[in-house]
Amino acid sequence: MFNLNLPPDPKEVAAIEARRNRERERQNRFFDVRTRVIGVDVRALNSQVQEQKLREAAERSKEAAYGANQVHFDLVAQMLQKKEEERKRWLPQKVQEFPAQGQQLKKMHEFCLWDPDQPWKGYSACRGDTKPQCGPASMQCLSREDLDRTTCRRMQQEFKHSLEKQVKEQQQARAEEISADELRDKLRLAVDTRAAQLAKLEESCCKAMRYAVANANKVQAAEQAERKRQEHQREQATSFKDIQHQVNSGLLTGKHHITQHAEAPSQVLPHSWKGMTPEPRTTIKKFQEAQCHEKQAQRQAEKALEAQWGSQAINLAQAALELEEQEKELCAEFRRGLGSFNQQLAQEQKAQQNYLNSIIYTNQPTAHYLQFNTSSR
Repeated sequence: MFNLNLPPDPKEVAAIEARRNRERERQNRFFDVRTRVIGVDVRALNSQVQEQKLREAAERSKEAAYGANQVHFDLVAQMLQKKEEERKRWLPQKVQEFPAQGQQLKKMHEFCLWDPDQPWKGYSACRGDTKPQCGPASMQCLSREDLDRTTCRRMQQEFKHSLEKQVKEQQQARAEEISADELRDKLRLAVDTRAAQLAKLEESCCKAMRYAVANANKVQAAEQAERKRQEHQREQATSFKDIQHQVNSGLLTGKHHITQHAEAPSQVLPHSWKGMTPEPRTTIKKFQEAQCHEKQAQRQAEKALEAQWGSQAINLAQAALELEEQEKELCAEFRRGLGSFNQQLAQEQKAQQNYLNSIIYTNQPTAHYLQFNTSSR
């Protein structure tokens, strides 16, 4: 068997859809009376395009200013980050070098709380003699005698050099801190200046946009005023022509032959008809009077017929009342006969019951008869 459920050709489907879209657009274009008759306001569209271009230019300038500001801020942030990284890099090194340079054992001035004389116990009473038996009273150190003068001078020079180095480092650190503060102040000043410039630029852009919008509005207002003036002039010209035509035409002359149709004299022209002549009016009035007489005669006949129907309804109501009274009398007589019959029947039943009780049912039942109907077996 042949497979008939084949998918449609995409090219054919696309062509059909394109034709449908073109036809739909054509119908919209033809059926839109306003666009077909009046057209499109090209000036308004051009003004809107110009406003859009101005708005886009202002947006581009604002974005460019923001971009330049962001680039400047990025550079400053990179500089600060680089300086902070350098500080983090040399600060641990300085912290590690400080104990080795400024906190040596020989430069310590602290004393033990439990033994304040501990620093002096390591030295003998005589600097040139290291004998432990020689105490402070041995007078081994004479006046003006200094055996460790060279060592003391060297230590003083080293201490002075280290002190100068520390002072220089402190001064350098203070100078770096001052330069960092100055750099931060400059950065803050640059940021404030840039913000002020951006604010001024934004304000100028807003002013330019408002000025452009105001100019566009003025142009549109002028165009609208000119359009209204032209429309007013056209309306006045049309009104003047209409008045002139009415004055010069036969519409206001009062001649009845003008209202007759040229091809059919029995017909009139609706646009120039001014009313009927006295002859048709008299004919119409007579016809209306005849219609009134006929209407009155018809009303009188209807009234007579209604009176006849009313009398007939009254007679029928009286006959119904008489029949109802007869029915009531028959019902009362039937009830009286039924009552007498029931009374006679009751007397006969009573006599029959007395006969049964006094003559027929004289024997009393014994215990043999009482056993019946006492169980289910």
